[in-house]
Amino acid sequence: MFEYNPEKHYPQETESRVVIRFQDCDPLQHLNNAKYFDYFFNAREDQVPKLYGVEMFDMIRKYKSAWVVYNHNISYVKSAMVGEWVRIMSRIIWHNHNTVVVEYYMTDDVKSHLKTLLWTTMRYVTLAEGKSTDHQGAVVDFLKATSGDLDISSISIKDRVKQVANELKRG
Repeated sequence: MFEYNPEKHYPQETESRVVIRFQDCDPLQHLNNAKYFDYFFNAREDQVPKLYGVEMFDMIRKYKSAWVVYNHNISYVKSAMVGEWVRIMSRIIWHNHNTVVVEYYMTDDVKSHLKTLLWTTMRYVTLAEGKSTDHQGAVVDFLKATSGDLDISSISIKDRVKQVANELKRG
């Protein structure tokens, strides 16, 4: 279970290096559009316990609540190709009392070119009734320790794609 340590530095971004698998690609050897989601979610699921010492299922059991997706906004910039090594980064870019927005993005292996950027918006709901509820306890500590503060009300995903692509080019 996550326990906030004010002395510890919590990185706001996770990173994984993965290879694009043949079985996930279309006949043109591009990663299938739907498979980007699997790559993004699997990368984050692998990294969160390592970086933060938290197993999401422990939090779900303890607080009897979980995040459910209610919106995806994805921009495909450049295809990921079969056999290619890529980097996948993820970070919570915004949260409030019952909602989080996680940003995922994929780059080439040397992190110089953006391939895809995804914003996933999730609402925190009770397991029993599926009704919206407020973050509480260690969930609040986890979000405060690991979240960025991007003002998503003043930036579109199109603008964010340009911003991240430019940051990668500057290296």
